[in-house]
Amino acid sequence: MTDWFQVVIFVALVWAAAPVLGKHLFQVFGDQPQPRFDRWLTPVENGLLRFIGERGRPADQAWDYLRPLLLSNLLFGLVALAFLLFQPPWLNAQGLPAMRWDTALHTAISFLTNTDQQHYTPEQSLSDLSQLGALQFLFFTSAATGLAVGFAFIRGLCGRPLGNFNTDLIRGITRVLIPLSFLFALVLLVNGAPMTLAGPVTLRTLEGADQILVRGPVAGFEAIKQLGENGGGFFGANSAHPFENPNPFTNLLAMVAMFAIPAATIDAFGRFLGNRRQATLLLLLVTVLFLTLAAVAIKAEQGGNPLLAAWLSGPNLEGKEVRFGAGITALFATITTGSMTGAVNGSMDSLLPLGGLVPLFNLFLQVIFGGQGTGVAYLLVFLILTVFLTGLMVGRTPELFGRKVEKGEIVWSSLILLIHPLFVLVPAAITLAYAPALSGISNPGSHGISQVVYEYASASANNGSGFEGLGDGSLWWNLSTIVSLLGGRYLPIAALLLLAAGFARKTKVPPGPGTLATDTGLFTVVTGVVILILGALTFFPVLALGPIAEAFSLVGAP
Repeated sequence: MTDWFQVVIFVALVWAAAPVLGKHLFQVFGDQPQPRFDRWLTPVENGLLRFIGERGRPADQAWDYLRPLLLSNLLFGLVALAFLLFQPPWLNAQGLPAMRWDTALHTAISFLTNTDQQHYTPEQSLSDLSQLGALQFLFFTSAATGLAVGFAFIRGLCGRPLGNFNTDLIRGITRVLIPLSFLFALVLLVNGAPMTLAGPVTLRTLEGADQILVRGPVAGFEAIKQLGENGGGFFGANSAHPFENPNPFTNLLAMVAMFAIPAATIDAFGRFLGNRRQATLLLLLVTVLFLTLAAVAIKAEQGGNPLLAAWLSGPNLEGKEVRFGAGITALFATITTGSMTGAVNGSMDSLLPLGGLVPLFNLFLQVIFGGQGTGVAYLLVFLILTVFLTGLMVGRTPELFGRKVEKGEIVWSSLILLIHPLFVLVPAAITLAYAPALSGISNPGSHGISQVVYEYASASANNGSGFEGLGDGSLWWNLSTIVSLLGGRYLPIAALLLLAAGFARKTKVPPGPGTLATDTGLFTVVTGVVILILGALTFFPVLALGPIAEAFSLVGAP
C-alpha cells in the first residue's frame, strides 16, 4: 500500500506544480513581462546576446532557427570533448588520466544530445573539473536546447513566428534551469548530498581496512541532472548512490523533478493556444498512459520472480536499493523512461520481463511526458496525425488550431515518427547479426535481445539508461550508438522546425460546421489509441522477441 500511496502523492505534486511552472514558462518564452526577473536578468541576457553578435530578431524560416542551434551545439560539444580528451590536472585529486578517444567522443555527444549514456564509471574516470566543465555544462545547454525547440514548435502551431534560438537558449538557462536547480540543490544539500571540491576522503572501516570515499559537487550536479531530464550520474550507481539520492524524500522529489518541466510545458502550450482545456486533456492523457504502465511495472516487481517462488516469497529485490524497495524502483524506472531522463535508482537489467517491457515501451513512444521540450512536440505530432485520420473517417476537413492539415504536415509528421525506429532497429539488427563479436550480451536468449535493443532505443530517444549487463564500453558500441545519438536528436529537431514553420505560414480559417473539435474527451481518447497503435505496431516484433517471449518463458515456472 505504501508504494501505491506514493504514486498518488507523486501525481498530485506533478499536477499541482504544472500550472504554476507552466505560467512561468509561458512568461519566459511568450515574451510576457516578469518584473521580478527582468530587473536583474535582462541586462545580463542582453549582454550575452551582444557578446555573440545576436540582435534578437525572430526567425523567418526554420533554417534561421536551426542554424544557430547547430552551430552553438557544435561549439558546446567541442568544449566538452576537449575537457574529456585532455582532462587537466586541476581539481583532479585522484590523478585520473584522460579518456580513451572513442569513449570521450561518445560521452561528449551523449551529454550534448541530452542523452547522458555512460559507457564508463564516472568516479573512476572523471575529475571534478571534467564533471563540472564538461558534463554539468552540457546538462544546462542540452536541456535549454530542447526547451527552445519545444517552444519554437508550440509557437509555430499557434500561428506565431518560431522565435530566436539564442534568446530562447539563454532565457531557458537563466530564468528556468538555474533558479530551479539552485532550489533543488539546496534541498539535496540539507538532506545529505555533498557539495565540495575537497576530493576523496580515506576512512577506516569497522573491519580495520581503509576505504576511499569519493565525493564532490554532487548536490548541484544532481539537481540539474533531474530537472533538465539529463540522467547521467556523478557516480556509476546513479540515483541508487546515497550521495546522489540520500533518502526516500529526495527520491520522491527527484521523481517529481523529472516530470515537472514536461508537465508544465503542456500547461504552457494551452496558454499559448488560448485554450487551457486542450492542455488539460493532453496532460490527463499522458497521466493515464503513465499510470497504466506504472501499474504494470510495479505489479510485476511486487509479484516476485516465479523461478524462485518455491524457495523465496515476496517482491523481486534483485538489483534494488533496499531503501526504496521493488515497487518504488519500478515506479522510478517508469518515470525516468517516460520523461527521457535516464537516471536510475536500481538495476534496469534486473527487472522482470514485464517490468523491463514498460521502460522499453516508453522509449519507443517518447510521449509519456517525454523529453525536455521535444516530448510535447512529439505529442502534438500525434495530435496532427489523429486529426488527419479522424477527419478521413468521418468525412470532415482536417483542421488543427484553425489551420488546415494538408499533405506537407502529414509527410513531416510521418517522417518524424519514422526516424526513431530507423536508428533503433537497423543498428540493433546489425549488432545481433554479428553477435557475439559485437554485442557484448551477458544474457543469451530473449533478454539479450532486450539488452541490445534497449541500448539503441535509449540512445535514439535521448534517454541514456541501459540494461547494464551489456558490455557497452567497446569501440563498436561507442561509435554505433553515436549514430543513434545524433540521428535521434537532430533529424527530428530539424523536421519539427520545418513542420512548425510551415504551419505558422498557413492562413487561419474560422471554424465551420465541418471542423472537428480537438478539446473533447472523445478526441483525446482517440489520440491515445492512435499513440498506442502506432507505437505498438512499429516495435511489436521487437517486444515479442524480447520481453514478451521472456515473460512466457516464466509461465508455469515452479
